[in-house]
Amino acid sequence: MLGVIGRKLGMTQVFLEDGTAVPVTVIEVPTNYVVQVKTEETDGYNAIQVGAFPAKEKNVSKPLLKHFEKHGVKPLKVLKEFRVDNPGDFKEGQELNLADVFEPGDVVDVVGKSKGRGFTGTMKRWDFGGFPKSHGHRYHRAVGAIGNRTDPGRVWKGKKMAGHYGNETVRIQAVLVVDTIPEKGLLLLKGSVPGAPKGVLYLEKSRISYRKKIKLKQDRFKNLAPVLKGDAS
Repeated sequence: MLGVIGRKLGMTQVFLEDGTAVPVTVIEVPTNYVVQVKTEETDGYNAIQVGAFPAKEKNVSKPLLKHFEKHGVKPLKVLKEFRVDNPGDFKEGQELNLADVFEPGDVVDVVGKSKGRGFTGTMKRWDFGGFPKSHGHRYHRAVGAIGNRTDPGRVWKGKKMAGHYGNETVRIQAVLVVDTIPEKGLLLLKGSVPGAPKGVLYLEKSRISYRKKIKLKQDRFKNLAPVLKGDAS
């Protein structure tokens, strides 16, 4: 699905004309560039490689510098491939702006790195219930039994235990686009999205936009009063 690369700025709220407050995440979407066009004949699948955020040459590896030079694009910090059905509609070096991809009322899938929370116990990491909090108990926030006698006689792979929590790739599907501010390169999405402020996000047209439930969500939004434009930055 066609998409763009952006950066999370933070959360705020916007108001509809009827006074309804809508929580939104503000995402900065700079000018994206088509770095490479891949077709089924040459690469085995149809896709475009998109880049964003200008980079200094000294901070880019030599193989990547040659890659950018070959396709006539200035060095960029972030690269991402998006599958498309019509790669012939794109050219290397072409600019992709926010207004070219999304508009209010669309639904998008957002992919990003969740916040890293370090080493945590099972109650925080997996939402375990824990043991009774009453007086006399030795254990309160422990994991409990993790195996069973001679059969199986070991801990099963994938057992939920304490460990590193967060800092994982997360995909949120069918997030509603409340508004776009193309002149500032800002996108307002309803609700929260993965990651910390200034984190890189990949936004693409939703893979489940065809579902009836999603269509109803879009129809309800279209029937609402228009958003009052404000300074979302």
